[in-house]
Amino acid sequence: MSKGARSVSILGATGSVGKSTLDLVERERDRFDVVALTAWRDAAGLAEAAKRVGARHAVVADLAAYADLRSALSGSGIEAAAGEAAILDAAGAGADWTMAAIVGTAGLAPTMAALRKGGTVALANKEALVSAGGIMTKVAKDNGATLLPVDSEHNAIFQCFDHANPGAVRRIILTASGGPFRNRSIEEMRVATPAEAVAHPNWSMGAKISVDSATLMNKGLELIEAFHLFPLAHDAFEIVVHPQSVIHSLVEYRDGSVLAQLGAPDMRIPIAYALAWPERMATPCERLDLAKIGSLDFEPPDLDRFPALGLAKEALREGGAKPAILNAANEVAVASFLDGRIGFLDIASIAGETLQCYDAVAPATIEEVLDVDRDARAVAARMVERLKH
Repeated sequence: MSKGARSVSILGATGSVGKSTLDLVERERDRFDVVALTAWRDAAGLAEAAKRVGARHAVVADLAAYADLRSALSGSGIEAAAGEAAILDAAGAGADWTMAAIVGTAGLAPTMAALRKGGTVALANKEALVSAGGIMTKVAKDNGATLLPVDSEHNAIFQCFDHANPGAVRRIILTASGGPFRNRSIEEMRVATPAEAVAHPNWSMGAKISVDSATLMNKGLELIEAFHLFPLAHDAFEIVVHPQSVIHSLVEYRDGSVLAQLGAPDMRIPIAYALAWPERMATPCERLDLAKIGSLDFEPPDLDRFPALGLAKEALREGGAKPAILNAANEVAVASFLDGRIGFLDIASIAGETLQCYDAVAPATIEEVLDVDRDARAVAARMVERLKH
C-alpha cells in the first residue's frame, strides 16, 4: 500500500460495473488500497480478482460458495468469508470509497452499511435509491457520507449541476438510448426473446439492466433516482431518446443555458470520475470524434409502446411506498422473462397491475422498505403464475 492511497471496497465485484471498477484500479495500483471485494456466488471469479488487486477480504453472499472461495484463496493471505452478515461487515469496513454495485434490493442493506461509515459511496445500484431514496439520503447526511452517482446519466448531471446554487437550475433532461426495441412494433416486442432484449445497441451491461433498458423501465427508475439525488421538484425531470448515447444528460438553467456531458458509451468513464473525485484520472476509453459521429438525434419517448416509463412517472408522483412496489414487481417480472416464463410485454403489465392492487404506508426504515419489497414481490409472483406460458 502506497502512502496516501485511497482505500476502496467493491460490492458486487464480479458484475459488469464491478469488473469495470477493478479494471481502473488495476491500472493505477499505487493509487488504491483494496479493502474488500464481494460477490454473490462466483467464488472463482472473486478469488482471482482479489488476488490480482491484493484485497484484504473477499466475501461471497451464498454460503454454499464459501468452501470454493476459501480453497481458491488458500495461501494468499486474503481472508475469505460468506453470508449476509459478512457482506454487511465488508460494506461497513470503513473504506474511504465504496462501490455499491450489488444488483437489486439485495444491495440496499450493504449500501446503508457503507453510508453509515461516513465515507464516499459510489452508487451503481439504482434500485436501492428508488426503493429507499429518502431514507438513504438522510443516512448519508447524518453520517457525513458523500453519495456519488455512477449511472452515466446521473454522473453526467452531477458534473453539470451547480451544487452551490441549485435554484438556478430550471430542469434536468436524462437521455435514453431507446434500447434494442426502439423501432420495434408492439407485435414484434410481444414475441421478443430474452436474447434479443439483452442485446443493447450501445452499452455492455448485465442481463437485468439490459432488459430494463429494453422496456425503458431503466429510464423510469433513473428518473426516480434523479429526484432523490438533485433538489428539484418531480416535474423538473424529463427524458429524451438519444440513440447514439453520446450525450449522457443535460442540465438547463433559468437563463436558457443548457450544459451537457458527452462521452463514449463506456461505463469506465463515469466510474473513473467517481473513483478519483474530486480529481480526475486517465481511462483507456475511446475518445469522441464528433466529426466521425456526424449527427446527434433526439426524439420523445413513446409511452404507448413503452408503458414502463409512464408507470415510473406515476410512482414518482404518488411517492410513499409506490417506487419500492414498482421496483420489486419489475425485478420479479424481469427475472421471469429471462427464465422464459412470461413474454416481454408482460413485464410492464405485471408492474402496472402490482401498483394498482397493492399499496402500503410509506416506509420509514430499511426494515419497512424490505417488508414492502417482500409483499410486492409476492403479489407480482402470483401474477406471473397466472400469465406464464
